[in-house]
Amino acid sequence: MFTFMASKVRLFVDHPLGHAQSVPLTRDQAHYLFGVMRLGAGVGVSLINGADGEWDAEIVEAGKKSGVLLCQSQTKLLQIPPDVWLLFAPIRKERTAFIVEKATELGAARIIPIQTEYTNNADRLRVDKLRAHALEATEQCGGTYVPPVDDLAKLPKVLDGWDPARRIMFCDETMLGQASVLDVGLTGPWAIIIGPEGGFSEKERTRLHGMDCAHPVSLGPRILRADTAAVAALALWQNAMGDWG
Repeated sequence: MFTFMASKVRLFVDHPLGHAQSVPLTRDQAHYLFGVMRLGAGVGVSLINGADGEWDAEIVEAGKKSGVLLCQSQTKLLQIPPDVWLLFAPIRKERTAFIVEKATELGAARIIPIQTEYTNNADRLRVDKLRAHALEATEQCGGTYVPPVDDLAKLPKVLDGWDPARRIMFCDETMLGQASVLDVGLTGPWAIIIGPEGGFSEKERTRLHGMDCAHPVSLGPRILRADTAAVAALALWQNAMGDWG
């Protein structure tokens, strides 16, 4: 019989999870559990892998550079979020990380960095770091699904291949203060598009307004920073059509 710590450690592993499944740890994971968190054999941790839900597991081997866990019982099924994507233009490194973390916590199903005409930080984007932020946010917020973070893509190319069945919540800063309400009857897949700190270009705005599947909205009477806009837009969409109810 194993015992859990009062505050459970939650860990993402790239390994199948199931009853009596043995899970080997990487060197970094072993260092985190045994060197940083000071856990040892017989202690319980919570595991997720983005596919098999959440499992309680016992530490059965604890070493400086390796370790083994043994799955005991499933505590959560895989929780797939609503089918809403977040497309956003990267900003400063720490604020881009914030967007990815909060999008994960708010239940985005996919995160897509886009390069617009006024995007200034595309050349410094580290997508591998953003994927790590999404994983860490899932560990911390109690989720079981890790949203994929795509490689940076240019906005025109993304729109060229757009499936019209996926509606777009287009957050247009030029509609500042105008009344705009999403039609909650428009169910199905959605995407939210957030521009850079300099906003969308006139060409980009014209193209988005011309798409039948795009629904321009205002995010209120004040100009929001790009990272604030991403959080506000996801919260509005979730409240209207997501899984918050």
